[in-house]
Amino acid sequence: MKQNSILAVLAHPDDESFGMGGTLALYAQKGWDVYLVCATRGEAGEVRPEHLAGFASIAELRESELLCAAAKLGLKKVFFLGFRDSGMPGSPDNQNPDAQISHSIDEVAGKVVAYIRELRPNVVLTFDPIGGYRHPDHIHIHQATVLAFERAGDPAFHPESGAVFQPASLYFQVLPHTFLRLMVKLMPLFGKNPHKFGRNGDIDMQAIAEIHFPTHVKIDIRTILDKKEAAGSCHSSQGGPLFARGIAGYFIKRLGGIEEYMQAQPPVQPGWKVADDFIS
Repeated sequence: MKQNSILAVLAHPDDESFGMGGTLALYAQKGWDVYLVCATRGEAGEVRPEHLAGFASIAELRESELLCAAAKLGLKKVFFLGFRDSGMPGSPDNQNPDAQISHSIDEVAGKVVAYIRELRPNVVLTFDPIGGYRHPDHIHIHQATVLAFERAGDPAFHPESGAVFQPASLYFQVLPHTFLRLMVKLMPLFGKNPHKFGRNGDIDMQAIAEIHFPTHVKIDIRTILDKKEAAGSCHSSQGGPLFARGIAGYFIKRLGGIEEYMQAQPPVQPGWKVADDFIS
């Protein structure tokens, strides 16, 4: 009997912990093989000098943080696609020829499909169509993962990437809409501008809260929150631990406990009800 497995395809070190970390830890605890493909090593992330002590580069530091988090979450293995972090929209990093977004969706999908065919996961997870908060790399890897999933069983699609295999299902993690709308309403009470969220004020939470993706699966992670928090703590250069990150941490700690997903494949059937598990 084939071992159940999940493949998460994300963009940067810390996406796995600050996003779907509870889900990954929960399924690893259930005995599933849980793998992560990370497109970049987070080279464009802002890092204070003290965090770089003992590391030759931001990429080396953030790879180390990711491997620490992977151990906390119980991941079986982490794979890197080797692209460079593209940075936020409009940043000089967008123009780097090695940046992830400088490479075609087809090229990136060819690398992703190689891992799908090698690892043969039941379930593939990635970002929603806007990448959670419109990071160019998040959107790009979302599009590449969708293409890789759709063509994984097609022998004409990147035949150099291994024997064909078609996973059972594809899901996009979505931000809880009710939570987002509440957060946006309450942020001004804490002296925060919902149009200028994040360490650099470059995330428009107001605009994101107005976009609604359906939720088809809700994963209860309350029994595993300690592992998610421990994984977030590994990413100290990016503001970990998760539950100490200002106003966002305040709301997540009190309103979290559920990670939500949109079912992309197979198509949702009429009369569907919100599930508590993936189709595998």
